[in-house]
Amino acid sequence: MADIIQLLPDHVANQIAAGEVVQRPASVVKELLENAIDAQATFVKLIIKDAGKTLIQVIDNGVGMSQTDARLSFERHATSKIRQADDLFQLHTKGFRGEALASIAAIAHVELKTKREHEEVGTHIIIEGSDVTSQEVVVTPTGTSVAVKNLFFNIPARRNFLKSNPVETRHIIDEFHRVALAHADISFTLHHNGSEIFNLPESNYRQRIVNIFGTKTNERLVPVKEDTELLKVSGFVVKPEYAKKTRGEQFFFVNDRFIKSSYLNHAINSAFDGLLRDGTHASYFLNLRVDPKTIDINIHPTKTEIKFDDEHSLYAILRSAVKHSLGQFNIAPVLDFDRDATMDTPYNYHDKGASVPTVEVDRSFNPFSEKEQSKQSVSFKKESTAGWESLYVGLQSDDEFSNFDTNMQFESDASTQQIFDEDTNKVVTTFQLQNKYIVNTIKSGMLIINQNKAHQRILYEQFLQDLTVKEAVSQQLLFPLELEFSTSEISIIKELESQLAQTGFVFSKLSKEGVALTGIPVSASETSVFKILEMLINDVQNEVPDSHFSQTDMLAKSLAKSLAVKNGQSLTQQEQEHILNSLFACKEPNVTPFGTKTFITVSSDDIDKKFN
Repeated sequence: MADIIQLLPDHVANQIAAGEVVQRPASVVKELLENAIDAQATFVKLIIKDAGKTLIQVIDNGVGMSQTDARLSFERHATSKIRQADDLFQLHTKGFRGEALASIAAIAHVELKTKREHEEVGTHIIIEGSDVTSQEVVVTPTGTSVAVKNLFFNIPARRNFLKSNPVETRHIIDEFHRVALAHADISFTLHHNGSEIFNLPESNYRQRIVNIFGTKTNERLVPVKEDTELLKVSGFVVKPEYAKKTRGEQFFFVNDRFIKSSYLNHAINSAFDGLLRDGTHASYFLNLRVDPKTIDINIHPTKTEIKFDDEHSLYAILRSAVKHSLGQFNIAPVLDFDRDATMDTPYNYHDKGASVPTVEVDRSFNPFSEKEQSKQSVSFKKESTAGWESLYVGLQSDDEFSNFDTNMQFESDASTQQIFDEDTNKVVTTFQLQNKYIVNTIKSGMLIINQNKAHQRILYEQFLQDLTVKEAVSQQLLFPLELEFSTSEISIIKELESQLAQTGFVFSKLSKEGVALTGIPVSASETSVFKILEMLINDVQNEVPDSHFSQTDMLAKSLAKSLAVKNGQSLTQQEQEHILNSLFACKEPNVTPFGTKTFITVSSDDIDKKFN
């Protein structure tokens, strides 16, 4: 029998490795940005076109590579970061496996230009699907420029699995944020389709956060700092009142490397225990410094998960550090409720001594002297009552005021009339059970409607009609409503601006700092607009719709869920009947937009069985 095991060709092995390293354009962005940082660059420029599907280019001013290193960098397991296995536990760089450029070159057209500082000319290499088509000398600035074009050109199945351009762009921006936040001492710029999205100059950590997430973020940050032999914590957490429904602003950096850790995230949540609203998550930007020997980075292809030697101690230190910061800056509530703030000693009294009171005494005072007795007799002397009749001279009789009522005219109370005449003999057909269900009688028994789920179906079909057929009616606001969002959230609102306008939202301003609304849907209240848009952004980030139709459907679902009548809300008789009639006027009254039941029926036979 012939042997059946054989070695894979290099180009096939590279494509298989690319499946682990390069999952989408954002994966290429991450690898190239980390290579630029390892090259000691102080300025990094990222250029993308068509969400990275057409072009991803990273330009840096790092140390560059020689001609030999440039050619060898595209070979598998070729790296300058480690020499032996023990080096894996002393890592101070981003990349170390030597698979990034080889994997990228296997599934794209790659063009590399690089030059070292002391050399006059650099190296220009062009690779198409692991095949080097050109290598020549070129005049180029010091540093490295890597351009990745036509990603997945030789794997069309993988290219078809990519999401829409807005979704892939958001993933690229997320990776850009993670790298830029970890290295505030490096300047970064991001250009997409010829327009500048981010321009982040070299700054401190707090300013870097503000430059990415907006100027209003500065007043929301609470500094966290703790130094121990095991762990050094620095960074910021966001005040509890600004907690969001999404987890987008949660950043852990271990030795300047972004990681995901549900265990450490639980430590933050426990520190915020009792301070967050239901359904919201704490936001944080925390840098952790540990001994490289105590962590293992090489457990995940994307290097976003790290194994710690002593997780329990890190958990306790991190939790206490965050809790201490919240208490230090008066974010956590005071336990002594009877404390009177007016009794607190002011800070400027710290070094001030006590003053001795002085008492002034009139030593010449004699209460028994004739002068003092004459003063007392004058003060108690009664006034004369003679001539009291003169006080009433000039007053006239009451005849003058006898015609008072006829001369004065009073404004009568406005008569209020009801628009609809009340029918006292009207039969009540529905009633509300526990402010949650609407109960109605039918021929076969009883109908029980969940008011929240039924209203979701009603609003869902209404918004779908507004988005696809006609524009909804909008209620105009007396004063513009200004709302603040982060840069990534603003980009999502811009994508949905035209569709939101069809549902009744009228935008007067849409900038990097926030939005201003002059009109909102009729079914929405002014105080609930921020929560509605926040939930919509959360749904977009989680469901990541691909096509226009699914995005329209997602928008209608999100708005219907936000604006539907909540369980526990008392409804009038007219409101109950309106929900009942509107529900059965829908095309699909049986289920909600999310596939759950809107009502159930209980037959009279089922009721009879309960009494057997």
